[in-house]
Order: sequence, then structure tokens, then C-alpha cells
Amino acid sequence: MPTHLTIHTAEPGPVIDRHIFGHFAEHLGRCIYDGLWVGESSPVPHVRGWRRDLVAALKQIQIPNLRWPGGCYADDYHWRDGIGPREKRPRRINAHWGGVVESNAVGTHEFLDLCEQLGCEPYLAGNVGSGTPRELREWVEYCNATAGSLAEERAANGHRDPWKVRLWGIGNENWGCGGNMTAEQYSAELRRYSTYTRDFPGAPLMRVGCGANGDDFRWTDVVMRDGAKGPFGGPMIQGLSLHYYTVPGSWARKHPASPFDAAGWKTVMALGWKMEAIVRGHRAIMDRYDPSGAIALVVDEWGSWYEVEPGTNPGFLYQQQTVRDAVLAALTLNIFINHCERVRIANLAQTVNVLQAVALTEEGGGRLVLTPTWDVLGLYLPHYDAKRLPVHSDAATLQHDGLSYPAVSATASLAADNSVTVTVCNTDPAASVEITLALTGRTPAVADARVLASSLLTACNTFDQPRAVTTRPLDGVRVNGQRVSVTLPPGSVAALHFA
Repeated sequence: MPTHLTIHTAEPGPVIDRHIFGHFAEHLGRCIYDGLWVGESSPVPHVRGWRRDLVAALKQIQIPNLRWPGGCYADDYHWRDGIGPREKRPRRINAHWGGVVESNAVGTHEFLDLCEQLGCEPYLAGNVGSGTPRELREWVEYCNATAGSLAEERAANGHRDPWKVRLWGIGNENWGCGGNMTAEQYSAELRRYSTYTRDFPGAPLMRVGCGANGDDFRWTDVVMRDGAKGPFGGPMIQGLSLHYYTVPGSWARKHPASPFDAAGWKTVMALGWKMEAIVRGHRAIMDRYDPSGAIALVVDEWGSWYEVEPGTNPGFLYQQQTVRDAVLAALTLNIFINHCERVRIANLAQTVNVLQAVALTEEGGGRLVLTPTWDVLGLYLPHYDAKRLPVHSDAATLQHDGLSYPAVSATASLAADNSVTVTVCNTDPAASVEITLALTGRTPAVADARVLASSLLTACNTFDQPRAVTTRPLDGVRVNGQRVSVTLPPGSVAALHFA
């Protein structure tokens, strides 16, 4: 059955914040070490220790922000371990992820250098679980102050000018690995920590409180009621986080990334689409306490989570990816775009070698491969800071294991140059779908159309076949007046750009 989409091009809505397309790099497995960081003595081409080809790949998709150092690791991290001469930094056990020795070779200076190389904003996650308000306050001052002893210490360590870091997380998953707190306990801690994370001249902060795990709506209700506003009505935070992973199977027994059958494909689509109800539910609570929309919903951990690849460290969370993950990424980004009034930051987990990574590297250096998710993010580049356009769809609703999800998901935006981009995914693994687009108010001229698809849905990019799954021109686009027709292959993501 064909799907009809109507794009109302004369009714631009809210801006799609580019920070929706952010990323996350934790001290976990081979994400930082042997992924992004190879060290200054490595034979792998690098710039001050950061892997050159990976930095180039991330710049190509224009990542807007990068969250660090965790994750669960953040609430066991003390920032002073990561400054000063590397040879004098303490070696700690990474108790959360594999029990490996953490060298602290990558600390504040190194990470912020990476962000400067990438041209992205840093998003620092502060330690609430095992830290103190003073520790977090001093980290902010070390990064942002123009004068004083901490600014002098920063200069002595090699960076005279303040970095003026804007994005700060006030803890991470404090309902779990960040302290196993109740919502009431965390709300009290949030008010205390937020009080001491002060702005410095020219460096106002966006404080992001720890939000809920999935559909724990009570957590959001309590934190918005008790922790988000100060005694005089002013905000204690400017953002509230949300974490949700698509986990087929159970936490104890996850499905593998591949192989999978049609039911395995549908399970991921159905679980991924739960993000829509989760975002809608938290947004409704935030709307009640914050009707002006001053506090952003920050989905700073999302993505697929499978069983680790055979033969790899279970604590390193290394997994392959197929076109199924590319469609999941598109489905999720479309949800964020459709709620961009409130969702203004999101972070895919994680950047390299961990969970739904955009890149994988060989152990010990060597080759780099980009995943299908990297390609999807490239398709979404025209949406950065564009205005969302209303999309009316008559797409069928599919059912699987008691959950529903759309057969076709679409979003559209209007850029500053008056061009229109439509991103659309076909979630059906077996059937092509005929799409008819009606662009009201304009006669479309197709400037570009690309699709990501594979005849073998379990195909993945490997070091020997690095571009087995990638985008290609979308053929067969037909224009008739204000209408555009195109056929999307099974399990695919496409972007159509109209001048």
C-alpha cells in the first residue's frame, strides 16, 4: 500500500537544534583508549594523540557536541586525576567497565583539545555519586575562570585562556550506578550541586540534571517539582536528561547484533519506537511544571544495545551494526525532531567501538571502518538548525509483540536558503513502499536524493569490506507538479533535498 506524505512548506515551525545530533564518549572499553586516543607515540597518524582519520570522519558529519567522561564512569571520576604531567597522574581501576587500569592519560586538557579539533562543544558530566559540590565547583572554575588560583593552575598546565565550557551534567544515572538514589534524594543533591556550579564572566552554564531511566515518569515529576526551581522561582537547571536504550531480549540475555530474522528486525523497530511514548510522557510532565519550555529535555544516552561480539571483553560493549541500526537511528532522530520544542540535546551512545558507534577500529591501531549509523547522520545534516515543517502521513501502523510502530516515519525541514529536506525510513524488512510526497506551496525541484539500504539486511561494514552498507543515489524519483513519487526498498533510510 502506498504512503502519502504532505509537507506543509509554508508553515515553518520550531528550530531543530543541531545539538540533537550529539555524541557520547565514555571511558569504557575501547572508546577513548585505542579508539579516539592512540597516544602521542603511536604510529597511527594522529594530532596530539587523537586519531586523525577518526577526527576527520566525525568532522565530516559535523558532530555538534561530545559528552564525556561518562556515563557511569563520570560518578567515579575525579577531575584532578586527569591534569598535570601524564607520568604523574594516578592509575585507577575502572570498576564500572571491565576492571581495567585507567591511566588518566586523557583528562580535561586532552578532551577539550579533541573538542577543539572537532569544532564541537564539550559536554562535561560532573561527579555527584562519589564527589562533592566543591569538587564540581572547582572543575567549573578550572575550565571557565579568567583569574584566580585555579585559572593560574590551568595556565601552568598549558592552557592560559578559559575554555568557557557551557554544557555541564549534574551527575549521571543517579537512580542507578550514580548512587542508587531515590528521586527525592537526588532532587536535594541537585539543588545543592547546582548552587555551587556558578557562571563565570562570559561563560554562562547550561546545567543538566539527571533525569529518568526510560519510562520512569515519577522521577521526572519529583525532580521537576522539587529540584528544578530555586527558592525564588529561578531555575536550578536548564536541562533534564533522559536515558533509553533499545535492548532486544533482556538485560541479562540480550540478542546478538547479527544474525537475526524478520522477527528480530521487528523487535528492534518496536522497542525503538517506544522512545516516542517515553519522550511524550516526560514532555507532558515538563510542560506542566515549565510551560515556557525553559528547561530542555536532554536525551544524552540512546541507541541499540546487543550482546557483545563473540570473543570480546563483556565489559567493553563492542558490537557490530547492520542496516537495522541505521533505520533505528533514523526512527529515533525523527522522534527527536518531532519533539524539538522540548528535545534540544541528544547524544548517541557511543562514538567508537562501544554500542551503536559511528566507527570501529582494529585493536592496537590499524584500520578504521564507518558504520551505517555514520551514514544516516550524514543524511540528516541539512536538518541542523533548520525549521521543522509539519508532515502529515497516512502510513500504516505495524504490530509486533504487543507493540506498535509506523511502517514509514518521516520528518522535514526548511533551511535558511529556503531549501527543503525530507528524511524518511521504511521500517518494513520485507516490502518496498511507494511514497508520494505533496509539497504544498511550492513546485519542487529535486536537488539530491540518497538512500541507505542493503539487499542483505544482516550485512555490516568490516575492515575488509568497509563500505558494504552505505548511501547511494536514490533512483526513480518522479516529479509531477507539486507531487513527488519514489519507491523505498525494504529496511531503508532516504533523504530528499529540494532546492
